[in-house]
Amino acid sequence: MRLLIAEDDPKLLKSLLHIFEHNKFIVDGVAAGDAALSYAQTGEYDGIVLDVMMPGMDGIEVLQRLRKMGMKTPVLLLTARSEVSQRVEGLDAGADDYLPKPFATSELLARVRAMLRRKDNYVPDLLSYQNVELNRSTYQLEYCGRSQGLSGKEYQIMEMLMQNPGILISTDKFITHIWGWDSSVDASVVWVHISNIRKKLDSIQAPLEIRFVRGGGYVLEGKI
Repeated sequence: MRLLIAEDDPKLLKSLLHIFEHNKFIVDGVAAGDAALSYAQTGEYDGIVLDVMMPGMDGIEVLQRLRKMGMKTPVLLLTARSEVSQRVEGLDAGADDYLPKPFATSELLARVRAMLRRKDNYVPDLLSYQNVELNRSTYQLEYCGRSQGLSGKEYQIMEMLMQNPGILISTDKFITHIWGWDSSVDASVVWVHISNIRKKLDSIQAPLEIRFVRGGGYVLEGKI
């Protein structure tokens, strides 16, 4: 699952990114409201953790703009303000949940997991195609009792492919979704990761291939 974290305190932002990455989330972090709005508008996120008090555009305004655009991405508001009236303001603006600072890491994770479970398109912990399973919790590829671990980026690429079997995914889409729209990563990096995934699929004798289409991208298919 991919999250956007918006928090203007650099130490807290770094801590939040570490917490979610350690718990197997894919995360992007920003420190200002305008950046949060720009990232959120891409629609690439399963959920957003949004600080209310940020420079320039605050979290409430970001949330209101997203909802006016019709975006339904679930949002958890984080703030030092804990008065009931201010919590109501956030919820009325379209927030799915609200957590006052300071907070316990366990509660933050529990609230985010609950928020994501309420999504209409919530996805299970296992992805499966042609009897090959990708375990979202362990980053393992599994087939007929054999398993192979994936690195973080390999997992993210394989997740995109298994969510869209038989569909061509461009190199640019991989880069934007995994490294971010402003990344300087080039196509050769994607190729290296996919080459590694192919070797791991072969090692567990998985009946899958990742086919390259010149000028188009990559597509996951079952072996004939």
